Amino acid sequence: MSKITQEQGNRYAAKVKEYKTSIDAILLKEQSLSNLLKQPGGQGAGYVRIKLAGETLVLTSYQVLINSLSVSLLGIKNEDSLAEARKSIGRSIKYLEDIVTGFVDAAFSEYEANLAEIAEVSYEERYELLRKIGFAIREIEEGYGANSKWKWSFVEMWGKLATVAKNSLDLKRAFLDMDLVSPNRMIVLSYIGFIKKQLQTTADRYREKYEVSSMKMDDFKQAILFLNALRRIHVVFAERNEADELKKKIEIWSAKLENDIKKKEEESRKR
Repeated sequence: MSKITQEQGNRYAAKVKEYKTSIDAILLKEQSLSNLLKQPGGQGAGYVRIKLAGETLVLTSYQVLINSLSVSLLGIKNEDSLAEARKSIGRSIKYLEDIVTGFVDAAFSEYEANLAEIAEVSYEERYELLRKIGFAIREIEEGYGANSKWKWSFVEMWGKLATVAKNSLDLKRAFLDMDLVSPNRMIVLSYIGFIKKQLQTTADRYREKYEVSSMKMDDFKQAILFLNALRRIHVVFAERNEADELKKKIEIWSAKLENDIKKKEEESRKR
């Protein structure tokens, strides 16, 4: 690595100071909004949490920028900034989870009532926020690099995004808005496509984590759980062929899991 010049160091410090001023302002705003949630009655709590999710997403963007600036000007990662970005994007997702629940594979009736808290938030606003969160997670992952020690921790984060994306959509309303005459048809199709992709990708990542890294049965169980959640979406929207194909896949994965559990038990008895 080449030596960092004073000019590079000064440019970096000046820019970071500018970003940190914005970061401090956002943190104050987050604290102020969080205080509203502590007030008696909790009126408008859902909208406050949506606002908090947006603010912490912006906060994440600044933290990612600091790392990008460090790489471009100094030639080194800013691990502290990436760590803060991980925390803030985690809070962004948690604010949404606190509204719509973190149920991965559950009937819509189990969390439908929660959506009343954000009934006035449009498809476009929800979808845009979720996509931006996904973009931020990807930027943090790329900031760390492919061989980072944090690589597998992102599987859970992607899973949480997939879950809140699914649970943020009013499935009854979305089913009606898939009608050819609905003005919301295109945004609903895009939104549902995003959910399906996130659920499938998360299932694949959990299985990869199981086979390549952890060998923990819980990871494989999570993979199957996300496939079940995806199948539930296909069933809701009367996509019978896709649901049937996914059922076969779930059966194959479940059989492998059961076989792996038996092998592990046999190995334990031999010791």
